[in-house]
Amino acid sequence: MNMLRSRQIQPLLLACALALFLCLTSAGCQKESEAIVSIALHPTNANILYVATNDAVYKSRDEGQLWERFPSFSARRVTTLAIDPEFPATIYAGTMADAVYKSPDGGQHWLPHNVGLKEHVSFINQFVFHPTDHDQIYAATTVGAFYTKDGGREWEERMAGMKEVHIVVSIAIHPRDPRVLYAGTTGGVYRSDNAAMGWKKINNGLIPEQELMGAMALGVNMIVFDVVNPDILYAGTTKGLFRTATRGEQWERIGQSLPDLFVSSILLDPAQPKTLYIGGTGGVWKSPDSGQTWTAINSGLGSLNIRALAMSQRDPRLLYAGTNGSGLYRSTDSGATWTPLPLKAAPAQP
Repeated sequence: MNMLRSRQIQPLLLACALALFLCLTSAGCQKESEAIVSIALHPTNANILYVATNDAVYKSRDEGQLWERFPSFSARRVTTLAIDPEFPATIYAGTMADAVYKSPDGGQHWLPHNVGLKEHVSFINQFVFHPTDHDQIYAATTVGAFYTKDGGREWEERMAGMKEVHIVVSIAIHPRDPRVLYAGTTGGVYRSDNAAMGWKKINNGLIPEQELMGAMALGVNMIVFDVVNPDILYAGTTKGLFRTATRGEQWERIGQSLPDLFVSSILLDPAQPKTLYIGGTGGVWKSPDSGQTWTAINSGLGSLNIRALAMSQRDPRLLYAGTNGSGLYRSTDSGATWTPLPLKAAPAQP
């Protein structure tokens, strides 16, 4: 009887977890409308970047001074953006309840790429590209993990081993061995050693199993590999920041001095491998020593509710922060100061 009741309650718990996730990561729980939900930086041209708000997708060709707003290509809200690392004119947009769109021409035209995705994918959370084959992409969604081998033409579910989890919030792929992936879910962290054909739960140190099963009490918003040693990973969760040096077999809580537990974004500086940045509902914080000590770096920010962080691949001192209410900001000095970047329209072409 208890097992039957547990099975009956699970869908309700998942629905509650999804509602909480949407509330925390969208503007649905706030009055302000200028929420930056995703930032995508061009891999080689520092002038070009894209952002998604609750209302539209924008592109800048001059480091965020002027913006082009794309005509609506989806009846639903865009939730995440990703740029093809090999052909950066190709952009992917994940949406809320309308799945995946792809643009081959820098955002001028968009086409749905949903074959194989479940009919009611309610939220695309993240796209992750294979490190050597840009046509292989993984998508984290509220109904599971999906994979495409042909640039989004067809998708297939990759959820074997995640029997009790449906909401996948984040995915990370090993930079040197693409068979190894990690998935952050509302049920903790899973690892795959066979290109997502099967998954193993690796929650030791994250949250006691009885707490997790009791209330879906942990959401893993971001997973990032250490710059030097990919056996070391960081996980930003709704319950704080965690680190593993054992490929996820054992996690430890770090950053206990941070004033807020909710971590939405993590950045690692490739030029200074011990330097970490995190963003969440407590602002932007920086650590010079792999997460042991932290300093707030919020000078100039109009809101401490951080939804997204991005770092230039060519200059790690160049950072962007998207807030959940006061727009987009840029720092050119590794976060010491921030400058607002209003989404001003570019003048019409003659």
